[in-house]
Amino acid sequence: MINGASCIISFIRGVKRISFSHMTVSYRIKYFLVGVGFAIIIPVFLYLLKKSMGFFEQLKNDVCRFVKDLKRYFRYAVRLAKADLRTEVANSYLDWLWWLIEPFCMMLIYAFVYGVVFQTTEEYFTAFIFIGLTVWSFFLRNTSASVSMVRSSKAIISKIYLPKYILLFSKMLVNGFKMLISFGVVIVMMIVYRVHITVNVLYLLPILIDLFLVSFAIGVVLMHYGVFVRDLPYIIDILLRMLMYLTGTFYSLAKRVPAPYGEIIEKVNPIAYLIASARDVLLYGKAISWQLLIVWTIISAIVLILGISLIYRNENSYVKVI
Repeated sequence: MINGASCIISFIRGVKRISFSHMTVSYRIKYFLVGVGFAIIIPVFLYLLKKSMGFFEQLKNDVCRFVKDLKRYFRYAVRLAKADLRTEVANSYLDWLWWLIEPFCMMLIYAFVYGVVFQTTEEYFTAFIFIGLTVWSFFLRNTSASVSMVRSSKAIISKIYLPKYILLFSKMLVNGFKMLISFGVVIVMMIVYRVHITVNVLYLLPILIDLFLVSFAIGVVLMHYGVFVRDLPYIIDILLRMLMYLTGTFYSLAKRVPAPYGEIIEKVNPIAYLIASARDVLLYGKAISWQLLIVWTIISAIVLILGISLIYRNENSYVKVI
């Protein structure tokens, strides 16, 4: 390959004949080193290519298995989610009203702190905060629960086989139901504020789908490492508290953080982008950035596939560890 490349390059430059015996010593050394380099690089490249093909084949098998398991255990996940919802309000007097009271009270508290104390001025401010709290709470609950999900479900996974991510999926169904109730409150607020409704509200559906995918992808990865790292729940709790202020839950990052850093943070933080997009389509009638939504969807799908593959390869050791 080196000889052929040298002859072609020399011919292009006007040298009709090339002879190794007529080369200088320095050129011979360079020629030799380049040949040795290619002799090492090409086999290594082919080896890595072959290995990566096996890796991608394994990922393909894991994805097919994931789809089959999700179909197989979907009903179980729904039943488990219903049981969790019933258990949650079984011994309370206000029953399911707590799913409305809790976020509504938190919204009033933050509306007072940021609206009165810090003089934050946003149009439709209470609805503005409530949307941020609704999206952030969904992500927070799923992420926090995923870290200790396997350990807290020891009684189940030690007796029967169950794809571990089904437990997280069921938990996300519970939190998703609560999120939909909160968005019902948002609709009431929009009616009270007389918000002008546009066709852009339909963009809320892809936003929520992307939110579910992002949360599921991160949760699956944290679920795996939470089995082996006992301190991970404490670390994640600290990181989530820091991240809350970088998502614009109570204010607009693009307006509060000096340009262009506020917009950059919104773009590189998927939750901040989804919160801002949900506010734009519901309250301000703006369209979303499809390019950024597609980018985060692709990234989340890749992380989810890698996380699922990681769980499939290590789930047999989970029971031994816990």
